[in-house]
Order: sequence, then C-alpha cells, then structure tokens
Amino acid sequence: MGFIREFREEFAVIKARDPALKSKMEVLLYPSFRVMLSYRRAHKHYRKGHYFRARYISQKAARKTGIEIHPGASIGKGFFIDHGTGVIIGETTVIGNNVTLYQGVTLGGTGKETGKRHPTLEDNVMVSAGAKVLGSFTVGENSKIGAGSVVIEEVPPNCTVVGVPGRIVRRDNVKVPWDDLDQCHLPDPVKEDLTILQRENSRLCNRIIDLEGALRELRQEVQSRPDKE
Repeated sequence: MGFIREFREEFAVIKARDPALKSKMEVLLYPSFRVMLSYRRAHKHYRKGHYFRARYISQKAARKTGIEIHPGASIGKGFFIDHGTGVIIGETTVIGNNVTLYQGVTLGGTGKETGKRHPTLEDNVMVSAGAKVLGSFTVGENSKIGAGSVVIEEVPPNCTVVGVPGRIVRRDNVKVPWDDLDQCHLPDPVKEDLTILQRENSRLCNRIIDLEGALRELRQEVQSRPDKE
C-alpha cells in the first residue's frame, strides 16, 4: 500500500507541474520518482544510524538517475525534480512542501560551516536550471531562484532572485502560487543596468554636443568683436 500511495501522490505532483506527462505509467520512468523512492528508504536507515546502508542506497540511486540526495536531507511533501540530471542535495538541507528543482541545481555548502551547512528551502520555492544555493541560510516561501544564479545569502519570502551573485529583483509581499513555474520571464538585472548605462551615456553625449556647439558660438562671437586696442 505504501508504494501505491507514493505512486499516486507522485503522479499528482508530476501531472500538475510537467505538461510532458501523458500517462500514469510514465511516472515510473521519471528520475524524480525513482530517486525519491530510494531517498525515503535511505532516509529511514539514516535516522536509525545505519549510515553505510543509507549511503549505499543513495549512491546507487545517484548512479542510476544522475540525482544525488544525501540520506540525511529532510524533504517535505509534493517535492519534484524536473529532468534532474546533475542535481545535488546536501546532508543538512531542509526542503519544505511543494518545492520544485530543475536540472543542474546544487543545494550545497560553502565548506566553511559546521553543523547546519546546507540551505533551507521553505514551502513553494522554485529553483531553476543550473542554480546554486550555497550555505546554511533560508530561502523564504514562494520565492524563485532564476536559472544559473548563485545564491549565497538569505532570501526573504515572495522574492525573485537572479544573477551571480544572486540579487533580489522582485519583492512584493504578494503570494506566488507554487504552480507558477516560469523560468524564462524573470527580470535581468545585468540587462537593466546596461540599459541605464546606455541611457546615461546618450544623455552625456548629447550634453557634450550642446556644450561644443555653445563653445563654437562663443569663439565666433569673440573673434567677431572689434579689436579694442
């Protein structure tokens, strides 16, 4: 009954977030489903202190799926990894409910911390492809991490973070639905900064042209004056 329940729950999660799913049986082929079955077994062994057995199960799953979840990580309900190749989740990571990760995501440490070394992702967080979240801080609920971002500090709830290092580019206290998974239409702070620089450069160029014109007129006026000597 445990497997049937997990199968139904996983199917509901994948169906809600992946439009590519066409039939229930496809769930069995999803790396996210397969690795989570192994993670649950490994996590039980880990909590009982059977560390070698736990790591054996998790490493076997990593070789098969390309997803490495340390058995010590804590993961809530409704968790989904889309595609999944290259995903790494560290030992002290804490993941809330309805969290979505895409391929190439790392939830890791900085190598400078002890104890709680990995991030906490609260409910409804989305981490886009290739993003790295490094450290023992919290990413608040309903927040989004843009593709390729490197996040190394606290993220409040209801925020959008992009860039290297990650910058908060949207924070409005409006709850973002967990199924609003748009990785593409996110603000680009670098592009915005370049646009501002281009606008300021154009303004300065026009100012220089005006000043040069005024200087020519002044020279012509001085040259046209009669010699008082």
